[in-house]
Amino acid sequence: MNSQISPFISRLDATAKDTEDLLDRLLSATPVDGELSRPARLVKAMRYSSLGGGKRFRPFLVVECAALFEVPRQHALMAGAALECVHCYSLVHDDLPAMDNDDLRRGQPTAHRAFGEATAILAGDGLLTFAFDILSRLQTHPDPAVRIELVSALARASGLGGMVGGQMLDLAAEGRFDGNAPQRLGENEVRTLQAMKTGALLRFACEAGGMLGSATPLQRKALERYGSAVGQAFQIADDLLDLEGDPTLVGKSTGKDAVAGKATMVDVLGAAGAKARLKELVAEAEHALTPFGRGAAILIEGAKFVADRHA
Repeated sequence: MNSQISPFISRLDATAKDTEDLLDRLLSATPVDGELSRPARLVKAMRYSSLGGGKRFRPFLVVECAALFEVPRQHALMAGAALECVHCYSLVHDDLPAMDNDDLRRGQPTAHRAFGEATAILAGDGLLTFAFDILSRLQTHPDPAVRIELVSALARASGLGGMVGGQMLDLAAEGRFDGNAPQRLGENEVRTLQAMKTGALLRFACEAGGMLGSATPLQRKALERYGSAVGQAFQIADDLLDLEGDPTLVGKSTGKDAVAGKATMVDVLGAAGAKARLKELVAEAEHALTPFGRGAAILIEGAKFVADRHA
């Protein structure tokens, strides 16, 4: 058996470690300028919810897309850490009893199980707002116009027309409001829901690399197309993991989508159709990166990794 680690896995792991180290420093108990205090319990809950787990795939996309333009790694890591804070906040809130009511996340008790609902809600709030604190710092980029563009883009990807809006559509499809029955959505409706709920942050990860690197309009469009394909692939793979995955590998409960009546591409296309669509999306992602030539090889591997993951 070949025990060598692939260049892709090495770079993914390196970014995960660098992101972990950066978040560890940023989420210290010591107040920064303008802060009166950092309550110990809140810091502990925020650290619990964001450190010590996850592949850090979103920061990886920021770092590798930024590398296409020779952006200093530290700038990309700051933007990636901000994005990871938004992602981790969303997991904390998704797990709450009023949302998905999960007990396990990344192989450990969810934040509300470890700290109680009130602290978990505030930890999520803290991580969301901390993301924009990070993006606004000089260490993210010396040009304030770039920082403003990053703040605006992440806000839109995270909010009403992005992740939060997609979560609302997801709950509505489950029939969670006004006594409605679960809705059976068509393929286009599911695609829109998932492009908002999951895809928006992954698209931002790719687009952020172009923002940091002052990419041309053509290059930005290529990154947007790549991010869109990867976002769709990521959610379909996630849906397949819920159907077929081993909870001990996935690190959370599985088999919940069907019970909750969630609208997924697996539900619309069937497992075989969803797997076929995954292959199409990987090809779309690879084609989108054509303007970058061989320099995008690691990003192509990233798309394949998303489609083939087992956890």
